[in-house]
Amino acid sequence: MKEDVDVSHIMMPLDVPKSSFYRTKLDSIRTEILNGASFEDNAMKFSIDGSVKFNKGRMGFISVNKYPYAFEEAAYDTPVGGISEVIESPFGLHIVKVHGRRPSSGKVLAQHILKFTQGLTPEKAVAKKAEIDSIYKVVKAGADFSEVAGRESDDPGSKRNGGMLPWFGTGEMVKEFEDVAFALENGAISEPFATAYGYHIIHKIDSKAVPAVEEARQDILNIIAGDERSTLPERTKLAALKAEHKTHIIESSMEEIKKMLAENNGYDSTFIRQYTNNPLVVGKAGQLELTLAEVIKAMPTIARVTPESGYNVLRERAESLLDARTLEYEASTLDSKYADFRNLINEYRDGMLLFEISNRNVWEKASKDKEGLEAYFQKNKYKYSWDGPKYKGYVIFTTNDSIKNEIENFLNVNKPSNDSLSIVLRKEFGRNVKVERVIAGKGENEIIDNIAFNGKTPELKGKWKCYIPYNGRKISWAEEAADVRGPVTSDYQAVLEKEWVKSLHEKYPVKINKKVLNKIKKQ
Repeated sequence: MKEDVDVSHIMMPLDVPKSSFYRTKLDSIRTEILNGASFEDNAMKFSIDGSVKFNKGRMGFISVNKYPYAFEEAAYDTPVGGISEVIESPFGLHIVKVHGRRPSSGKVLAQHILKFTQGLTPEKAVAKKAEIDSIYKVVKAGADFSEVAGRESDDPGSKRNGGMLPWFGTGEMVKEFEDVAFALENGAISEPFATAYGYHIIHKIDSKAVPAVEEARQDILNIIAGDERSTLPERTKLAALKAEHKTHIIESSMEEIKKMLAENNGYDSTFIRQYTNNPLVVGKAGQLELTLAEVIKAMPTIARVTPESGYNVLRERAESLLDARTLEYEASTLDSKYADFRNLINEYRDGMLLFEISNRNVWEKASKDKEGLEAYFQKNKYKYSWDGPKYKGYVIFTTNDSIKNEIENFLNVNKPSNDSLSIVLRKEFGRNVKVERVIAGKGENEIIDNIAFNGKTPELKGKWKCYIPYNGRKISWAEEAADVRGPVTSDYQAVLEKEWVKSLHEKYPVKINKKVLNKIKKQ
């Protein structure tokens, strides 16, 4: 961030089917320039950058964090006078020439007025020059720059904000604009000047130098997180794993694929149909193989292409799939490579197995073994005495008084059993009824207090407005396991666990080394 770099570049398309061709072509152009050919002439002839017709590839000074990282890295790592290797950015393939370096000029905050001349006839351009000169006299005489810019500027983006531009640094504006903006004193207004877009007047508001590293740290981290540097550790690890597992393309198979493509005269739907199940192994990652069929299945949808382009795309896709296959193979070897990981996996597995077998033999068994649970209760019912009587029965809830009356009449005539009560009422009255089995002592439930213990009538809230007791009575002690389900189930689980552990001891005898135990006690 403390340095700006003066660069030129030549850019070629990032066209997947032809990327190898363009990369080779750009590399040969680089070689010719290193041997004395003109960088500018080659830029004018080959570069697809739209600005090349104005600048012959010369970008001027650039600053960091405004270009793709690969481009920035090439610009900052290449020595003055040198030309970078071919690099790839999201916009294309590039070679970068470095002309010079200088300390960073920092950033500028400014507003401007533009009179657009690009594409106009000479006569109309002269008229625009007269307009900008006239505007300059107005703002120099003290008129409000923001007001004049909002009324007169041809730049639609900044015009709405009184000509205000965001903070900008080196390389973010065309060179003529940048030179004037950085040369002005804070608060000064420039004379009219020309760029490729038209005539400008700049009002420089403020400027700032490169911030201290602590001040810029979070911005830097945010920028790194948003570009390819965020994946650098992953890519570095992947490269190491590929070397470790000897991941490679099988070149003899690729030569065979070249012949297939040549015989088919290209990559198209006919080639896909013919080889879509072909088992030819094209690459390996550790013990895992990659077949031609898998590569074809993962190919992008492309129109018919030449044998050369089809081969390039197939190879690139195979290399990408081998990256994934490398990670897949590495994952399969983790437990053998890392003892801590192996132990952790074993701990999870054993823990889940122990939970499952414990559930089968103790917890789930206790809840599902109704006969065993009831037998245990009858044998130990003395343990489950109460301090006072409890009401045992059913409470039927209804949505209103009229439904309540209908249900009471229905029950007087039909008298359903306890087991069928809920089903019968739901079938007859639908969602207007709810049945709950209850067992509660005095003070435990306000509805039961009202029904059985002379309590006041509770105020019901929500959907259920009325209730009806059914087949209820007071009991002084638990009659069945269901009356004390929670405590009896817990006790029965403890019995089952004790019996299970006893059977395990019988099956797997445990012997304690008392000599070692006594030694530990002494320590």
